[in-house]
Amino acid sequence: MSKLKTALEGVPKFFRYILILAVIGFISLLFPTNVQFQYEFEKDQSWRYEDLTAPFDFAINKPQAQIDSELANAMTNYHPYYKWEIAQVDNSLSAFEDDFDQQLSTNVDPNQFKDVKRRAARYQKLGQDLLNGYYQTGIIKIAEEHQAKGQDFVINLMKQNNLEPRKISSFFLRDNLLAQLNDTLSQSTLPDSDFLLPLLQKHIVPNVIFNDSLSQSVQQDIAAGISPTQGMVEKGALLITRGGNINEETYQKLTSLRGQYEKNMMANRSRLLVFVGYFVLTSLIIIVFVLYLINFAPEIFNNTLKLIFIFMWLPLYSYVVTAVEATDILNVYLIPFCIIPIVIKTFYNARLALFTHIIVVLIASFLSTQGYEFTFLQILAGIVVLLTSVDTRNWNRFFYSIFFIFLADAIGDFSLSLIQEGQLSEIDYSAFTWLVLNVFLTLLAYPLVPLLERFFGFTSSISLIELSDVNRPLLRKIATEAPGTWQHSLQVANLSEAAAQEIGANALLVKVAALYHDIGKTKSPEYYIENQSGHNPHNDISYLDSAKIIIDHVVAGVEMAKKARLPKVLITFIQTHHGTTRTEYFYQNYLKEHPNESIDEQIFRYPGPKPTSKEETILMIADSVEAACKSLKSPSAEKINDLINKIIAGKIQHGQLDQSTMTFQELEQVKTVFQKVIKSIHHVRIEYPDDSKQKAK
Repeated sequence: MSKLKTALEGVPKFFRYILILAVIGFISLLFPTNVQFQYEFEKDQSWRYEDLTAPFDFAINKPQAQIDSELANAMTNYHPYYKWEIAQVDNSLSAFEDDFDQQLSTNVDPNQFKDVKRRAARYQKLGQDLLNGYYQTGIIKIAEEHQAKGQDFVINLMKQNNLEPRKISSFFLRDNLLAQLNDTLSQSTLPDSDFLLPLLQKHIVPNVIFNDSLSQSVQQDIAAGISPTQGMVEKGALLITRGGNINEETYQKLTSLRGQYEKNMMANRSRLLVFVGYFVLTSLIIIVFVLYLINFAPEIFNNTLKLIFIFMWLPLYSYVVTAVEATDILNVYLIPFCIIPIVIKTFYNARLALFTHIIVVLIASFLSTQGYEFTFLQILAGIVVLLTSVDTRNWNRFFYSIFFIFLADAIGDFSLSLIQEGQLSEIDYSAFTWLVLNVFLTLLAYPLVPLLERFFGFTSSISLIELSDVNRPLLRKIATEAPGTWQHSLQVANLSEAAAQEIGANALLVKVAALYHDIGKTKSPEYYIENQSGHNPHNDISYLDSAKIIIDHVVAGVEMAKKARLPKVLITFIQTHHGTTRTEYFYQNYLKEHPNESIDEQIFRYPGPKPTSKEETILMIADSVEAACKSLKSPSAEKINDLINKIIAGKIQHGQLDQSTMTFQELEQVKTVFQKVIKSIHHVRIEYPDDSKQKAK
């Protein structure tokens, strides 16, 4: 995965546009090339458009049920055709004579079949007479589709130039003859009649065979005689008025018009132009999606790997919809569209998840034949996913969300069915089976999260929970080797989490990042004041060396995080939690010792970069606030407020928040949270007036 990420990082920007164009082209190829009727309608519903008149003459098609009924009535007089195979009879009799002579000549035992050898002609004649008798009656091979018809089933027997209806019971069945053959031979006066048994078993073969080609031809002629239409509609005739009810007769006229319209239009329209139309339509939807990403999720659009992750859902679900529509046994309601918002919300945010879901559903709606009901139910389900705050790290909440998805779909589908059918008895309740299967398939979102996480190198909430375990090697190392730093990290984590929750940032991410942000201090824990209990080793070295040791905890932390294979997003927090600030204490003291020396202040600066995300900004401020407030000897509400204000103002003044996406309003909210939490940590009480104190007593 790391190789894939590295390779994609070097891909030129125009590759993103090639990717987008490829997705548009692939989806466009999935659309049908036939022209579509411009009106949508359902039986027993109101006509939503203007008055409709016939644009041309067309025949009214019969309902399929009526055609099937007429065909069934016409087929009552149909009987399948079987052929009397004369050549088969001649071949069998001739082969019997040859095999009889051969069998007689190869029998070398002088004590066996003595009578056959003496009277061979009589035995041969007995066998021939039996075969002739069977063949004259007919030995039938019943076709598989006729075997359940019974003995009274009538067939048309073609014997030479004659056609004769016969019951199956008038023929012999080969299996029955073979079962009775031993008894038949034993009734003969010839003592060695069992000599004929294997010969007759071999040469009793069917001579009445099903003629499949002729039978199908006759059936086709019968079907062709059934007219598929019933009457005509002349050009200009009024079909339905606006708001009119689409009854059975009108519905049949409209479906007939649609079929004839698409047939006529396809004869006069280019398939290329139809494809171009779908291509433009798909392009319009996806361009809107791209504009959304550019304006509201630039970190995704500017990252090729993340862009592939977001765009892969469009062709994937489009293909699945096309494949399901091509089958007769599946329904598009089976497809778990809600996997999209669940997975995307896990890695990003609810707004992107919903927008992506809507784009996928809009494209799928054009590929599906289900109409606006399908679009409505799928978008509704996506909204429910986000309203229920689905969380893949919480099984209870995850199952609650799945249940509410099913509930919303079921109620929505039931309501639409009531509108369409108008009575409970007409509702197709089997449709709910597809919704149940859809829910079970949506559960695949849970195993998909870690799979996609590893493939695309993302970090999910599940992984963050695992990384927050205090028994993880790095966290255990901090707790044992730098206990003061560990306590500092815990306090920063609490501060950061509270602030992130206040402004709607990723609280779990910033909390876990806070636990790891100072792991580099374990390299030289005694040089950090929170781990000192007496002697300060900085007193024994120069300010330059001290600054280098302090700054190195960021570099060392990054190295340790990479070695432990921490997610890249956490490594970024380690790099940015001091931004490019100076180690001010050592810098100022170095200036005092070397007043006339030209100093490169970059030596005293952290390598950065500066924080960009809201979470990184929160951690930077929380780290400084927690450390600074510990220096207050007698903290009060006023001192805490002033100190926090001063720290934040300093960050702004020195340009540390220049690249941050956090707004000033959010910064004020974060500041308020920090002040409140720090006061609670230091147990700062409200100062009551004297009279209030007396009342309190």
